[in-house]
This record gives sequence, structure tokens and C-alpha cells, in this order.
Amino acid sequence: MSLNKNKTVLICDDEPSIRESIRYAVHKAGYLSEQVDNGISAYETACKIIPDLMILDVGMPGMNGFEVCKKIRESEALDKIIILILTAHGQTADANRAVTVGA
Repeated sequence: MSLNKNKTVLICDDEPSIRESIRYAVHKAGYLSEQVDNGISAYETACKIIPDLMILDVGMPGMNGFEVCKKIRESEALDKIIILILTAHGQTADANRAVTVGA
């Protein structure tokens, strides 16, 4: 029995292979997961399921990861969600912005 079986991770990335890689790791660690491919679905799904953790890609269509994170942090019902932001850019400015919006 896994200690994580009731914990849910919301995986938000527009690239199917990245979502699948993350899903595999999340499930192997014993967590449940949901997957979405755009920022609007990320926010709507977070409102529905209130995940324990969100993994947000920066470059998603609809709303980017920074926008989703900021919107979640503005909601009292969602503000306890742990948020990790992924970016392929690797720039310090992206890391700083992620912290500024609440990741």
C-alpha cells in the first residue's frame, strides 16, 4: 500500500511525450494524476479536483504557466496547492518570475 495513493498531481504540458514521462514518474511514486494540455484546462481542472501538486509548463497555449500560477494564487480555495513550473529556457528571469507568481 502506497502512502501517496490519495495524493493527486495535475500535469500541465502541451507536449504529450513530456506529460507521459511525468505521468510515469508520478505513478511509479504512488501518486494519482490528471493531465491537461493547455493553461485554461489547467486552471479549470485545478478548480475541480484541487490537486496536491501542479506541474506547469511555462509555454502552454491558452494561458501560460505563469498566468495559471498567478490565477491559482489569487483563489483562496486553491492557494494551498504546491506548484512547480517547468521551462526549457533555463533563464534566471524565468526562475525569478516563477517565485514572484507563487511557484
